[in-house]
Amino acid sequence: MKIESNGIQINYELLGKKDAPVVVLSHSLACSMVMWNPQINVLAPHFRILRYDMRGHGDSEATEGAYTLDQLAADVIGLLDALKMDTVHFVGLSIGGMIGQCLALNYAERLQSLALCDTAPIIPEEARPLFRERMHKARTKGMEALVQETLERWFTQPYLKQNPPEVELIGHQILTTPVAGFLGCSEAILGLNYLDRLSEIRLPTQIIVGEDDPGTPVEASKAIHERIPHSKLVVLPSAAHLSNIEQAEAFNTTLMEFLRDQ
Repeated sequence: MKIESNGIQINYELLGKKDAPVVVLSHSLACSMVMWNPQINVLAPHFRILRYDMRGHGDSEATEGAYTLDQLAADVIGLLDALKMDTVHFVGLSIGGMIGQCLALNYAERLQSLALCDTAPIIPEEARPLFRERMHKARTKGMEALVQETLERWFTQPYLKQNPPEVELIGHQILTTPVAGFLGCSEAILGLNYLDRLSEIRLPTQIIVGEDDPGTPVEASKAIHERIPHSKLVVLPSAAHLSNIEQAEAFNTTLMEFLRDQ
């Protein structure tokens, strides 16, 4: 379904238990709401699930130019307002977790809790050229040029060798991401710098990260954990960036235990 939010058309899906607390799921760069498929059956009996395609991804509108995390967070608030949802539990992975940090810092009254998964509070200087290189490749060669290298960052080699259907699904998501959306959200990521503000967050916060995540490594999650008071950190073995897929059972157990406590 689509609805207008913050001046664009956002594609979203509502699932699960009606009249239950709402859990919002926010996906990774170069992906879409289908990334959260492994969580749906676990969450649905207990929560109302709102998953959406962020600006420039999936079936949501892809505007041209650089995006900002403030803009992407405002998209979420606009979506909640359009659906008449007051407060929600927010679960974000990768750029979704960066949006979650922005929401917690600027719209804390709209969140009941926060789950930050395989994400970071700042982009190190040494990582910036890598982002620019990927953006140049997308701009000149299209998203097809990024599929294989992205899969190799997002999943461990043993998982890729098994070639489960999830790998093909995510590969298709990368391939079909609009270049404008990839570039816009990449610019938003390059603007990430919440490290010195994280201590302002007072929400119940669960941090989850794959032990083998090369893009947003364990050290980044530890930096978040050290700064958000009373936050919890779980490191999932044998998982890279998309830990919610590669170690779905352990991820789901951790997430459900956290949400049930709120």
